[in-house]
Amino acid sequence: MDSTLNLLIFAALGYLLGSVPFAVIVSRAFRLADPRSFGSGNPGATNVLRSGSKKAAVLTLFGDAAKGWLAMFLAGKVGAGDTAIAVAGLAAFLGHVFPFTLGFKGGKGVATAAGALLALNPWLGLATLLTWVIIAAFFRFSSLASIVAALFAPFYQLLIWGVSPALLAVCAMSLLLLWRHQPNMRKLFAGTESRLGAKPELSRGPTPKHPANHHPGHAHSHGHGHSHKKGHK
Repeated sequence: MDSTLNLLIFAALGYLLGSVPFAVIVSRAFRLADPRSFGSGNPGATNVLRSGSKKAAVLTLFGDAAKGWLAMFLAGKVGAGDTAIAVAGLAAFLGHVFPFTLGFKGGKGVATAAGALLALNPWLGLATLLTWVIIAAFFRFSSLASIVAALFAPFYQLLIWGVSPALLAVCAMSLLLLWRHQPNMRKLFAGTESRLGAKPELSRGPTPKHPANHHPGHAHSHGHGHSHKKGHK
């Protein structure tokens, strides 16, 4: 049985791994706009894709998924019990959603949850990923695919593998994913949600305050000058 100290250690390890902001790191490496400044404002792979760089989006996706997978893999490698392994994965997910590195304002956690599920049970992870892929392919909404996958994951675990510490971790991640997708749900109902691959207008920085007033005045002075010259002629 896992001791309280072990649970705290693996929770801290998972949270630290989860707090690595791959979306921001990769975007800076590729000289892209900060993913928090456009689109959904979410530092995740889907929003990085909206910047137009598929390579950066794939690297972000891989990095975010690796956080959840690595936290659980390391816990299992050192002989942690099922509860501690589940805690490590859940903590990595929480680290991504509430990272201290970004002022506790992180991503939605879809990729990190997928990585954790793959480490927890590869078949559960693959079944959940397949659900996401099918919904995304048919409807072209990443958010809708994530919502449906989050709803199905706990049922897959319960119906096929039964009650375990893993089920509690999966339920917790699914509930948090649904909570984080509330704005997307509203946009889906309103018909304003962005589809996969859509490129939003990137932030271009503040515009000058009085550009319009300057030029007409300048033109007016020129016009006045010209009419004055005509009068002299």
